[in-house]
Amino acid sequence: MLNDSSALAFCREVLPAVSRTFALNIPVLPAPLDTAVLVAYLLCRIADTLEDEVQGPASAVLLAQLARLSTLPEGWREDARRFTQEAARVLRAQAPAAEVRLVEGTGQVLEALGEHAAPVREHVATCLRLMTEGMGRMGSKGRASGGGLGLDSLEETLEYCYYVAGTVGEMLTRLFEWYSPEVARRARTLEPRSVAFGNALQLTNILKDVREDLERGFCWLPRTVLAEHGLTPEALLEPGNRGAALEAHGRLVAVAHRELRQAFEYVMGLPREEHGIRLFCLWPLFLAVMTLRKLYGNGRVLEPGPVKVSRRTVKWVVAATKLLVARDGALKLMFAALTAPLPA
Repeated sequence: MLNDSSALAFCREVLPAVSRTFALNIPVLPAPLDTAVLVAYLLCRIADTLEDEVQGPASAVLLAQLARLSTLPEGWREDARRFTQEAARVLRAQAPAAEVRLVEGTGQVLEALGEHAAPVREHVATCLRLMTEGMGRMGSKGRASGGGLGLDSLEETLEYCYYVAGTVGEMLTRLFEWYSPEVARRARTLEPRSVAFGNALQLTNILKDVREDLERGFCWLPRTVLAEHGLTPEALLEPGNRGAALEAHGRLVAVAHRELRQAFEYVMGLPREEHGIRLFCLWPLFLAVMTLRKLYGNGRVLEPGPVKVSRRTVKWVVAATKLLVARDGALKLMFAALTAPLPA
């Protein structure tokens, strides 16, 4: 583990405020992989905040600046100061305080990135470049525009998922390979499934947050799927459309279920002796399964207030996977049993 500089100490301190899930699973990673993933996640979260909380062309400009800063170019510290000042100026007034603090601390996160090995820095910078380019290109499509809310097709929704999360799956796999020679030997099995790991988690979040996104003027659902049920994104929340909306939502739950199956194959491809890496992946994966079970056919997903798994469920997932982490047969039975109620 790297000795905690003030920059790393800031990263550890801010993490629980911006993500309870990653505050739970990053500490189970072995050192120095834990701090590499910590810094990488926070930079991705800064990009996510810029996409969500900055409106208009300023978002794409700041995303491009963040990608450049992640390469730690000459003079990056002064550039980072200007970046945070501009970002703080254009963030929505309703932006969560923890995310505002993270954006304002971009310089410290970059400082912590600079304390890591060159391969770590390269993998993180590659991810940020792909992610921010995609966000800049796709972000305006999810907002109300001449074509209305929503993305054109399921393929476009999955493309969006790739940019914001599939790229993270690719980066994590390369960081795992950097840390573990045994993981690197399994690259041909893992890398083709790494995108599905990120896509599954992102699509689950989209389905969970559909009402909140619509209220903020966003929609990442495909208009073609909604149209097959006589719906548009704008009409999705109308009480009279509840049955059709749940049918369309269920179709997309089935797609997330498909991606989760590939994500589970990804985890099964990780070496059994790498308990920390496996648990890091198993926890969000099984929590996504439990979230989809709670969402499927649940009219509350279209009502105010989040639908989420209970703390009791989180504790159960953590305990069960710790017990079964190296037992592939038992994990497969657990996955099959928990996904059985989900649509194929």
